[in-house]
Amino acid sequence: MKIDVLVFEIGSTTTLVNAFNGIGGDSPVFLGQGQAPTSVLEGDVRIGLSSAIADLENNLGAAHIEYGSAFATSSAAGGLRMTVHGLIYDMTVKAAQAAALGAGAIIKLATAGKMTEYDISDIKAISPNLILIAGGTDYGERETAIYNARLIAASGLKTPVIYGGNIQNRHIMEDIFSVSGNPLYITENVYPQLDFLNIEPARKIIHSVFEEHIVSAAGMEHIRDMVAGSIIPTPGAVMEAAQLLYNELGDLAVIDIGGATTDVHSVTAGSDEIASIQTTPEPFAKRTVEGDLGLYVNAHNLIDLIAADKLSKELDIDVPSVMAHYMPIPQTAEQFRLTHRLCLEAGRTSVERHAGSLRYIYTPRGRQTIAEGKDLTRIKYLIGTGGALTRLPNRALIMRKIADCNEAGLLLFPKPSALTLLYDNDYIMASLGVLGKHHPEAAIRLLKKSLGI
Repeated sequence: MKIDVLVFEIGSTTTLVNAFNGIGGDSPVFLGQGQAPTSVLEGDVRIGLSSAIADLENNLGAAHIEYGSAFATSSAAGGLRMTVHGLIYDMTVKAAQAAALGAGAIIKLATAGKMTEYDISDIKAISPNLILIAGGTDYGERETAIYNARLIAASGLKTPVIYGGNIQNRHIMEDIFSVSGNPLYITENVYPQLDFLNIEPARKIIHSVFEEHIVSAAGMEHIRDMVAGSIIPTPGAVMEAAQLLYNELGDLAVIDIGGATTDVHSVTAGSDEIASIQTTPEPFAKRTVEGDLGLYVNAHNLIDLIAADKLSKELDIDVPSVMAHYMPIPQTAEQFRLTHRLCLEAGRTSVERHAGSLRYIYTPRGRQTIAEGKDLTRIKYLIGTGGALTRLPNRALIMRKIADCNEAGLLLFPKPSALTLLYDNDYIMASLGVLGKHHPEAAIRLLKKSLGI
């Protein structure tokens, strides 16, 4: 069977293969999906990939598949682990974090100001895939970024480094890391002037460096030989898809509730009204990842948030007994009830953490209202992707309650009943994010089909 394009999603536990035809025409088609456990522990991710392709062949009733081109996303081997280092936390550090998160990274360490030997020890223990150094507006403070670069260069780490700080330091950075042997990539300053974020150039170069150095998962170097274009982090691919959709639908947010984490992506400039009282700038496209909110690996954290006794009474089940046999994919009626409730808790909590809020302060002139964090008041759509929000039978009820979480009106989030809900029914949003880097028109058409538009 001849297929135009395959997209591999190599996850930490599961590998998916999505098949598409008609990519170059007006009517692209999603043919089907295969899946298999990811085989990092077996020493080569190609084993799991081959099994997923075999599953796709079985699902399509094909004896053998041939494909024209392939693309890939990956979160295997712990995903894209990064550390970020800047000057002031609420300025350059937050800008660097926004760039890294938007690219799909997991931030393992962030430091503000001059680093210490203890910070270097932490970085060595983390063994990140990438290090991002920021600090100083353009033509502003220079010393901190130089100091931190010299510490990293002297550490013996050979991790690739991205520099996105004061442009006056570029030649110095080149000299420092040319001696140490660290691959260095220079991008535009992520915080070039006060209250101005410039994270898109850094996000793009993070994807490029990730692809060039993605050899941490066994066999990934061979995957590079199999794909025609980009290999990007899976969460970064979801952000790419969200930005493609923004051009068609306008302001939106995407939520992905997974087994280990919950990701929220938003693409919106917010309102002029909120901007006039906002205390710090926020990125136009923002991702947050809640590492403590997951339906399987971190289910106990969600239970603790609600309280096991309260949850048992609410659901009329014995939560400890259900958890003794809890599965990643629910198997019994009690497991489904518990998963639905945990999914709702993860969704509401992650949205409340992602969105900004209104706060009252008291001054000699009386009470004033300020806005802190990301303004989502203008979003029109909330999109559910990932296994839970595309496959759970009560997903519509869960999503409606998540969308209506701003009952008190203090979140920078739409009022109850205001949002239109959409679902990535084919579970292909990440695949279309990487496909869209090469075939944006086809990706948009397929995204609309999956969302039922």
